[in-house]
Amino acid sequence: MIGSLSLDQLRVLVAIADAGSFSASGRSLNRAQSAISQAVATLEATQGVTLFDRSSYRPHLTETGRVLVDQARLVLASAARFEAVAAGTRAGLEAELALAIDPLVPSAPLINSLRALSMTFPNLPISFSTEGLGGSLRRLRDDSAALAICLLLPAVPEDIVAYPLLNIAMCPVAAPEHPLASLKRPITRSDLEPYVQLVLSDPVTPDTANYGLVSARLWRFVDLGRRLDFLHAGFGWCRVPEHLVADSLASGKLVALQIEDDSAPIAGLTIYAAHRRDRVLGRGGRWLLETLRAGLDSS
Repeated sequence: MIGSLSLDQLRVLVAIADAGSFSASGRSLNRAQSAISQAVATLEATQGVTLFDRSSYRPHLTETGRVLVDQARLVLASAARFEAVAAGTRAGLEAELALAIDPLVPSAPLINSLRALSMTFPNLPISFSTEGLGGSLRRLRDDSAALAICLLLPAVPEDIVAYPLLNIAMCPVAAPEHPLASLKRPITRSDLEPYVQLVLSDPVTPDTANYGLVSARLWRFVDLGRRLDFLHAGFGWCRVPEHLVADSLASGKLVALQIEDDSAPIAGLTIYAAHRRDRVLGRGGRWLLETLRAGLDSS
């Protein structure tokens, strides 16, 4: 019961709306028509509304009735989700799988794995957030995410279990009108220092350790797309995953920078699937982790 309201009454109301009559809804619910009529009369009496106009041979929904049928569908759908989540929890599924994703993570393998997860566990609630660089690790540590797909720089912390998924090649780039793009020799650190470097950072903890910073002037971004907008507009230079700028490099909208004695790893940056060492993943999280690792190992 919800106050004076029961889910059974709402099921009867929706059944009548779908079947088109009291008698047809009785057959669909395997109940006598008198029981259907009594359920509707009780619902109208307890709520103080008229759901059906009975002035003609066949009762039909009033305007109030049509609105409340829509509300009944929402309540019944919510109740069904409630029961499904409870049933999944009894079967070892977490009540919710919270994911945190770094902005540099390629979308395609994650999309494919999440689609498969939803098909395998259709009643598993999933919350998803894209964080500023380093934000995923923070969300693991404050227990607001169970699984992170992220960078871990400069190394995997002791309190984190991490599984390498793939490496992404990083390319230093600038707009063709930027002064750095006009240099006809390898660019030195002293060349880079005066110019704005466009960097990704976590807005909550922007002063945490940063890596790959060269310029004395930093413009910090949370959103990868906005950083690319400023990069194309010539406001600064930055390192970007090659797959994100391949088309711009090919078309000449961006220029790759040749940096002398570049400290960036040649193999690129490693993307990990990670969770806290003291937190065991639930059934859905384990399934997603295994699927990500298997899918990327075979690609």
